[in-house]
Amino acid sequence: MYYIGIDIGTSSVKTILIDEKGNTIKSVSREYPIYYPQPLFAEQNPDDWWRETKSSLIELVADIDRKKIRAMSMSGQMHGLVVLDKDDNIIRRAILWNDGRTEEECKYLNEDVGRDKISSYTGNIALTGFTGPKLIWMKKHEVENFNKIAKIMLPKDYLAYKLSGVFASDYSDSSGTLYLDVENKKWSEEMLELIGIDKEKLPKLYNSYDPIGYIRPELAEELDLARDVKIVIGGGDQAVAAVGGGIVGDGACSISLGTSGVVFANTDEFRVDNENRLHSFCNANGKFHLMGVTLAAAASLKWWVEDIGFSKDYDLMINEAEEASIDSELYFLPYLMGERTPHNDPFAKSLFMGMNMTTKRGDMTRAVLEGVAFSLRDTFEIMKDMNIKISEITINGGGARNEFWCQIIADVLNVKVNKVNSNDGPAYGAAILAAVGDGLFSTVDEACASFVKTTKAISPNKDNIDRYNQKYQAYKAIYPKIK
Repeated sequence: MYYIGIDIGTSSVKTILIDEKGNTIKSVSREYPIYYPQPLFAEQNPDDWWRETKSSLIELVADIDRKKIRAMSMSGQMHGLVVLDKDDNIIRRAILWNDGRTEEECKYLNEDVGRDKISSYTGNIALTGFTGPKLIWMKKHEVENFNKIAKIMLPKDYLAYKLSGVFASDYSDSSGTLYLDVENKKWSEEMLELIGIDKEKLPKLYNSYDPIGYIRPELAEELDLARDVKIVIGGGDQAVAAVGGGIVGDGACSISLGTSGVVFANTDEFRVDNENRLHSFCNANGKFHLMGVTLAAAASLKWWVEDIGFSKDYDLMINEAEEASIDSELYFLPYLMGERTPHNDPFAKSLFMGMNMTTKRGDMTRAVLEGVAFSLRDTFEIMKDMNIKISEITINGGGARNEFWCQIIADVLNVKVNKVNSNDGPAYGAAILAAVGDGLFSTVDEACASFVKTTKAISPNKDNIDRYNQKYQAYKAIYPKIK
């Protein structure tokens, strides 16, 4: 038996094929463009997602017995606004998670309506990336488009709709809309009224591991698949990445080191940070999680190496960083796209501070790696304040391939960092959800225990812990002073 996981990321779609023992048979990636029509705007065409997903699926299943494919499931970039008209035509390009146009709408929700009220409805406050403020922006700036809306969905929901014909979403991904009552797992009537949308325009909600239907017959024929391939709804990328890393028990914690950086902690019960600095979301295993986000994690390294260094030689620049001194007084704030946690400031700016005539490129590369780690620690400290006991974390995402960066994170957080047998986080997690949805396992936790194994543990370097504690305090003081 085979299971397929599909991850609709910000820069590409990744599909992965696993067998019933959790072995990865093959993976395929396809890129698509991001559009930046003006400052703070970030958009994509959902048709690009669908075209490249179909292309990747064709390659993925080319050399196997396709009749053995039992189910497929999705992971997707969260918060993106996809709107269709009554004829299922795309009304406008999707507005993405990293789009910052909704500052005024968030100000209205958090200040005029009130943070406490919004949090009581949803468990969260308004942030520029969330879906609800985007709908308010559309109602204000694109009235004609807003009035055409018949279906409102998230990126992975659009893919599920194209695969199955079923209009559906899940609790984990919908937690990031700001119109889900997260604690009670239902659409918030109060928020829908505030935004001005009818519940009939929203999808039916499921657990991430629930099958919603079968592959459309015409698509099964096109891909030469059996007509009884189940479509399992899947979830938001971070929740599904946690499944892919085996992060399912109460208090289990992960760091996703992708385009953005995410510190993610499971909780069996619904919990909210008193200052709403963390996201309180539903989890892909049917429970809850807390999450803090650094908007530009691996994106900061990519910017530094490729856009500033005009290089693709990551190994060279990382080696230079390893030679640089930990005692440098050079700091980097990774706020290239504003910042989410803990500042909630779309206008925060990135900077290097502390350069002098002896500063070398390696020092600056190391500062980038450390700056992202310090930003992740901001979230980690909030979780510690909430009495979440974390002694080790699992790391995933593209940045996790960088051993030196993993060591820095272990030292900065003073925890053991575990790497697991799959670095395909969201896509692998989606494949696990497909297996659970097909009935191979009775729970997500059971599937993770069977499939996900620790391959390497990185312990903190005791010589670096105090030095990084001092550097973190200095880092933490920079933003309030320059804001």
